[in-house]
Amino acid sequence: MPIKQYLSRWLALVLVVVIGLVGCAPNSATGLSGDYRQDTLTVLEELNAAIDLPAEAPNKSEVRELARQQINDYVSRYRREGKASGLRSFTTMQTALNSLAGFYSSYGNRPLPEKLKKRLKQEFKQVELALKRGA
Repeated sequence: MPIKQYLSRWLALVLVVVIGLVGCAPNSATGLSGDYRQDTLTVLEELNAAIDLPAEAPNKSEVRELARQQINDYVSRYRREGKASGLRSFTTMQTALNSLAGFYSSYGNRPLPEKLKKRLKQEFKQVELALKRGA
């Protein structure tokens, strides 16, 4: 076999291994590990921080962008997972995440209305309670 064929096969093998390893690694940007309960608590903590952020905070856009990324990663990871998607905690969490993501998409940098903050906090408490009960 010519050396070109060896090199192309070796390169293909290296690429398959690299893609396989990167695809199996936990999402380091948002901190999701694959443990549903811990990931949910982590996302709740981060989103609570984003919701409570003052309107004049200098890092507001970065926090909102991280929150949007976490919402997308969390929902895409657990929406199709049979164990998680049937849980009460997940359905409540998904409702809250849809509301927050919709606000961020529609209203951009406007501050969250108090009514929405109050509802999100209430839904986050319901999620935490459901997680404690194992639902």
